[in-house]
Amino acid sequence: MYKIKNFTDNDDIKVIGTMGAFTAIEYLRDLSLEPSQAITAYFSSQMNVRKRQVICDVSKANVTIQSGAMQWMLGNVQATTGIKGVSDFFGKALRGSVTGEGAIKPEYSGDGILVLEPTYKHILLIDVADWNGSVVLDDGFFLACESTLEQKAVMRSNLSSAVAGGQGLFNLGVQGKGILCLESHCPKEELIEIELQNDVLKVDGNFAIAWSGSLEFTVERSGKSLIGSAASGEGLVNVYRGTGKVLLSPVNGV
Repeated sequence: MYKIKNFTDNDDIKVIGTMGAFTAIEYLRDLSLEPSQAITAYFSSQMNVRKRQVICDVSKANVTIQSGAMQWMLGNVQATTGIKGVSDFFGKALRGSVTGEGAIKPEYSGDGILVLEPTYKHILLIDVADWNGSVVLDDGFFLACESTLEQKAVMRSNLSSAVAGGQGLFNLGVQGKGILCLESHCPKEELIEIELQNDVLKVDGNFAIAWSGSLEFTVERSGKSLIGSAASGEGLVNVYRGTGKVLLSPVNGV
């Protein structure tokens, strides 16, 4: 048995979201400061620049986290590599090399809690079922997920234009039933959610942080011709086509 005091019951800590095995907390003030840092810390807090953490209750579900994200764990919690054999290792290593994510993401199970490293980024909790069971992520947003979710490398539809657009050929895809935890430069309050019904979204820049796996994702010229694209000043754009959802940030924080 264990008991935790002065953590989530601290008046400086606010619970900002709970979903599945995950609870996201936010520190309202940064109290561990030198006097010379006080002014910066005060105005940072006023502008929503605050430390945040994710608490994982592994008694509710096994969780998989980004490599190096664990800060401390308590109770009967076991960590494994999540590797099921040699072929699985090479498959995950290949996926990590093409998506830019860590090749090995540790998996935690048991009946205790796992607390992740604090971050100044914003925490987003997503139920993959709300995305028809499949979500594709832009690079660097994955923080953790329930281990019931399967991760895979998703290749873009047109390889040549993806290379030309400098966006890479692969993204991390997550599918199945479970909760996904993301780190975002932009808060949930400012994210734009677009639902497509057999339609097309074109984005000039790397502003989409997640989109439904059911969408066809390509990189194309903004105009019908090279001259038209040059005249518009837009060049290549990211195109999301079909039926599904796209989560857009108003700023490119990556």
